[in-house]
Amino acid sequence: MSHLSKPALEDTIKLFNQPAPIDPAWLGRSSLEVAPDLLGCRLVRRWADGRQLSATIVETEAYTEGDPACHAYRRETVRNRVMFGPPGYSYVYLIYGIYHCFNVVTDRDRIPSAVLIRAVELDSIPPWLAGYRVEKPARWGAGPGKLCLLLDIDRTLTDLPLTPASGLWLEHRDIDWQQRAAAGEATVTQTTRIGLTQGADLPWRWYVTESKAVSKR
Repeated sequence: MSHLSKPALEDTIKLFNQPAPIDPAWLGRSSLEVAPDLLGCRLVRRWADGRQLSATIVETEAYTEGDPACHAYRRETVRNRVMFGPPGYSYVYLIYGIYHCFNVVTDRDRIPSAVLIRAVELDSIPPWLAGYRVEKPARWGAGPGKLCLLLDIDRTLTDLPLTPASGLWLEHRDIDWQQRAAAGEATVTQTTRIGLTQGADLPWRWYVTESKAVSKR
């Protein structure tokens, strides 16, 4: 189709339904507000060779100022400095010396706050990803370490703005997901966080009840 051609109806519908990238201002709220609001939103990864994966966020955990489980609880360090900065940045860290965890920095500048993305489910499986793991594709992103492996997220991506230019960004819920939620086909469960020794009693984890990609129910 040339740039002078009238777009087909189906092309117009696709453009209308295309979710917009999430602006940092939208993330400039308490992680306790942002975490459940990120369910149904998309995490998108684009590589330098043009490959791209889009996955729907189905599980999140909130960490905020004064939270004993938050990496920024005691003081600002080189490792957690990005959490003290403005919203809309990535915070990636390593656990057990093996697995990476991806967080979205939230709240106002100088208020350490972030949302851990615990699980995602792929919107579609491109041919180059066929046979990626033996387990069912619904479980490929079922956990913070697994989703980072799937989307190739490591510490080289920490402290970067979550924008298409960085190769990692967030998009708002599309109209289909909003309609499912309105119809009661996508409900949310709120419960306690996982794998903590402090703050384990705080109900600051949310997940899409019906999703098969949730790390733990």
